[in-house]
Amino acid sequence: MDLEHGTVRVRRSVAELGNGQREIKAPKSAAGKRTVSIPGVIVQEIRDHLDTYAEPGADGRVFIGAKGATPRRNHFNLLWHKACRKAGIKGLHFHDLRHTGNTLAASTGASTRELMARMGHSTARAALIYQHASADRDRLIADALSGLVQQGRRGTGNRNGHAGATPD
Repeated sequence: MDLEHGTVRVRRSVAELGNGQREIKAPKSAAGKRTVSIPGVIVQEIRDHLDTYAEPGADGRVFIGAKGATPRRNHFNLLWHKACRKAGIKGLHFHDLRHTGNTLAASTGASTRELMARMGHSTARAALIYQHASADRDRLIADALSGLVQQGRRGTGNRNGHAGATPD
């Protein structure tokens, strides 16, 4: 993580196999290796987390347990559910954070290609999952279309409201 520039570089991940062993490996596809910009509003919270719960240094692990080990999936889930209960949140899975973040990114008007790069997807299919249609976005689109029509009406001087050239 480079909090001075507000980015996180994704280069590898840890997968816990069915037999309990862990495997450090590259992301599933070349697109998974990426640098993602972090919203500035959460940089301080990330800095606080790293200072309290992570290993120091550029190669330090972001999540470590009380004894300094990487938490196992089951232990991490217990910690996650405990934190959710403490916050009064029910039914939230850790992966839901990724879905929420990507849905919010899509709601900013990011293109499918931009979402693919941000999420590390090599195909549009996965990115399209996060581009939910919403009434708020539909209203923004309609308002933008109104702006284009008004701009066209002002630019042509056409009294009947149609964009384009006026007859002589």
